[in-house]
Amino acid sequence: MPRVLVGEMMDAPDVPRDQLARSLGYLRFVNARLGGAGALLSHLKRWSRAWPKAGQGFVTMIDVATGSADIPVAARRWALGAGYDLRITGVDIHKATLAEAEAYVGGQPADVRRGISIERGDALRLTERFADGAFDYAHAGLFLHHLQDVEAMTALRIMDRLASRAVVWNDLVRSPLCVLVARAAVIGQPLIVRHDAVASVRAGFTRAEALAMAGRVGLPRVRWRREPLLHRFTLASEKPGAHG
Repeated sequence: MPRVLVGEMMDAPDVPRDQLARSLGYLRFVNARLGGAGALLSHLKRWSRAWPKAGQGFVTMIDVATGSADIPVAARRWALGAGYDLRITGVDIHKATLAEAEAYVGGQPADVRRGISIERGDALRLTERFADGAFDYAHAGLFLHHLQDVEAMTALRIMDRLASRAVVWNDLVRSPLCVLVARAAVIGQPLIVRHDAVASVRAGFTRAEALAMAGRVGLPRVRWRREPLLHRFTLASEKPGAHG
């Protein structure tokens, strides 16, 4: 099944705000219930054994193409509960999406809000505003499938430069079965959700493709993992000696 990019309705600069809100709301549901947030947290939990406890230091992460910033909120909530001070910068280029992110983060408890900042930025030009190693971790969830292969690899290179410890690529597995599952999952949803869900899976990646791209970029110590029973995967790259 070839990789096909047809463009997603939520990416349009003039997408109606109510439709964008519906789409982002559905993505929050998917990330919360179908492995998106949990996939990232499984890596952070493993790495956190080397983190300082809150009050003794903090840990930083950039979330590239953050959407409504639900992943940063989930990660910050988990970290606070585990006794860590994880500070997250969510970056997105879409103005209306940034407004949704600011509203979503603004509705969180004060201790969650304090650890999350939302900024506008182009994922392919982040090294123009952030120094190499500016963050401990870099994460991109459900984003790289929006890009052509060469752009996706550019984004991975940039994430690898920005992260001093590790990178997590969190995305969709592409297969005929995953397309059928996506179609079934969005029955009854608005057009923007139905269209973008299927388009996203058709633009996803196979295990071989993701590993090959990571190899071409030169990511170190790569670990690919598919979430059980779900069409989600993570590709994590950990810098040597990053966690002791």
